[in-house]
Amino acid sequence: MCAYSNTSQFDWNYLRSFLAIVRTGRLTAAALQMQVDHSTLSRRIASLESALQVRLFDRLPTGYVLTPAGERLVVEAEEIERAAIRISSELAEAARRMSGSIRLATPEGFGSYFLVQRLKEFASQYPEVTLEWIANPGVVSLTKRQADIAVTMSRPKTGPLRAKKLGDYEYGLYGSKSFLSGLKAIRSLDDARNYQLIGYIPDILPTPQHDYLQEVFSDREADLQISNIVTQLQATLEGCGLCILPCFMAVKHPDLTRILPDQIRITRSYWMVTHSDVRSPARIRAMQTFLVQAMEKNRSMFLPSSIMC
Repeated sequence: MCAYSNTSQFDWNYLRSFLAIVRTGRLTAAALQMQVDHSTLSRRIASLESALQVRLFDRLPTGYVLTPAGERLVVEAEEIERAAIRISSELAEAARRMSGSIRLATPEGFGSYFLVQRLKEFASQYPEVTLEWIANPGVVSLTKRQADIAVTMSRPKTGPLRAKKLGDYEYGLYGSKSFLSGLKAIRSLDDARNYQLIGYIPDILPTPQHDYLQEVFSDREADLQISNIVTQLQATLEGCGLCILPCFMAVKHPDLTRILPDQIRITRSYWMVTHSDVRSPARIRAMQTFLVQAMEKNRSMFLPSSIMC
């Protein structure tokens, strides 16, 4: 057994370099096999010897020859290599075996303007998983197991459910350039409320969190009332009026201009809701991880803060 007296500096990745030289007998051949520069490989071996405080090779004109300490390390290094290969193979096989369906419910805007552009990545990782996607979480009940995962705008207060906050996102007031071109400059909320407004139908709001028009304009109702956010966005692009829209949706349309960003800045949250089972199937956990990571990677898209969107 080698005396690992300096294990704080020991890098297990260097064992691959060590075994490559053992099997080829020459530094240049091992470097070519590992697709690294021979000087890089030489530094790795030197670092490994320094960490173990032993000389592993005698450098001879004919090649690298193992020392007694090196011969002892070969046995242990090959055991580690076999374990790494086995673990990698088992994980790869588990991924290949992952199959079945996932029923996912998301808000229409989140799905159409964010998630759909990223699903190809999930599909490539798990080609045997079938996704059943409901673009309206309000029509399903997780407590009745009508979906496996739901992305919602509020944290559930009842039921055998588990919720994780995916992140906050921001709304702003927008109008199309064509609509705004014929108007006087909008400098206040009073100016904005005098123009045509687009919003939800008050008595069929998707959730109470969608009543942000009242939050901004108090008792002012929308002049054009539409039941979903994607159609509201399209109506705004067509110059039908001003509309409060999620920034991550509006930013994709250069024809939209944000109005009064310092005065109208509404924040909402997305929550990932699942059953409170002790252990969900692997495919469900994979989708949960995918959603969390996708939000983390694109947080600035949802919260532009000082960046005008």
